Amino acid sequence: MKYISLFACSLAFNCTVANAQLNADQVRSSLQAHQSAVLVKDDIWIRDPYITLAPDGFYYLTGTTQMPTKQSAESAKYNVGLGDSSQVGWQVRVWKSPDLVDWKYAGAPFSLENGYWALQNQDAFKNTPKRKWHLWAPELHFINNKWVMVHTTPGPVKQGSNLAVSRTAELKGPFDFPLKDLSKGLHDPSLFKDTDGKVYIIWGNTQIAELKPDMSGFVAAPQPIHPSTLRIMGDGSKKEGIGHEGCTILKIGGKYVLFGTGWSTNKGRKGSYNLYYTVADNIKGPYGPRQFVGRFLGHGTPFQDKQGRWWCTAFYNANVPPLSTEGIQTKDLRDNAYTINKQGVTLVPLDVKVTPDGKIEIKALDPDYAKPGPDEVQKF
Repeated sequence: MKYISLFACSLAFNCTVANAQLNADQVRSSLQAHQSAVLVKDDIWIRDPYITLAPDGFYYLTGTTQMPTKQSAESAKYNVGLGDSSQVGWQVRVWKSPDLVDWKYAGAPFSLENGYWALQNQDAFKNTPKRKWHLWAPELHFINNKWVMVHTTPGPVKQGSNLAVSRTAELKGPFDFPLKDLSKGLHDPSLFKDTDGKVYIIWGNTQIAELKPDMSGFVAAPQPIHPSTLRIMGDGSKKEGIGHEGCTILKIGGKYVLFGTGWSTNKGRKGSYNLYYTVADNIKGPYGPRQFVGRFLGHGTPFQDKQGRWWCTAFYNANVPPLSTEGIQTKDLRDNAYTINKQGVTLVPLDVKVTPDGKIEIKALDPDYAKPGPDEVQKF
C-alpha cells in the first residue's frame, strides 16, 4: 500500500497539521483507480470518521474532533483522545464535498451545550470544566427529509448520548430530542432505515431496537444481536459479540450486514483496530459467523460513492505514531496499539460481492488492510 499524497513538509514530524497539503489531482486519480488507500483529508484531528452521501449530492463528513479553535502542537497530533490529556471536543463538526476530494467546512450544527442533557442536568454542565466535555463518534443520517444526529459521550453527564432531529431538511439547529431519557447510555449509537421504512437504533456490542415512527421510543424492548461464532478473547476465553464497539448495519443484496469493531488480540489497545462483519436474513438475526473486513479499519464507515463503488473510512488509533507499511502484512503487533493510518481521513477501497448463492463477501482491496495479521486471535 502506498498513500497517494503525504505531508508537504515530509514525514519527519517537524511540521504542524495545518501545514499538511494534499495534491487534489493525485487524490482524485487514486479514488478513480479504487485499488489503494487514499488520504483524502489531513488537516484535522479526527477519530471515528463518518461519511454519508446525502440527497443533495454532497458527501457529509463528521467524527470525533477537536474544537474549531484548538491549535494542536505537533506533539499532540497523535493524541489518543483518552484520559485527562484527551483532545476531544464537544461539538459535532461537519465538512461537505461533491467528490470526496475538495472538502469545505460546513460548521458545527450541534454541541453538547445545546443537547438534551444540558437541559436536563444544567448543574453537571455548570460544574464541569469544558475541557472535560467530550462528544464522541457522531453520525449524521438523512431520514424522512430531516437530519438525525446520534453520538456518545462520557461527560459532563455520564453516558449522556443524544439523538437529535433537525426541524427542517437543513443541517442546522434547533434540534428536537424525541427519544429523551431513552437516549442515555447508548454507546456508539448508529441508525439504520430499512427498505420498508422502519428505523432501528443499534449500540454497544450489540443491542438493537426499532424506533417508533416519531422516534419517541422503542417499539419493543431492545434485544442483543451477535454472530453465531464466539470471539476468542486474549485470555483464551470466549465471548459473544461482533467486537468491542463501533457497530453499524447496512442492507446488501437483501441481507442485513452487521459491522463491528475490535482489537485484533481482543485485549484493549493491543494489536490493530479492525473491522468485522456478520450476515443475517432478518435484521434481528440469527446472524452467521464473524468474518473479517479489514485490518486497521476499526470504527470505519463502509459506504458507496456516486459510482456505486464501496469504501471504508479509516483513521489514526494507536499509542505510537503510524508505522511504515513496509513488511506490515506479516508484522506481529500484539505488544501495543498500532496503525498505519495517518492523522486525518483515509479511504480504503472495499470489494463487496453478492455471490450467485446469495452470500455476502466483503474485503479490503488494499493488501496492507486485506488480511489479518499474526496477532489476530480469531483464525479466518
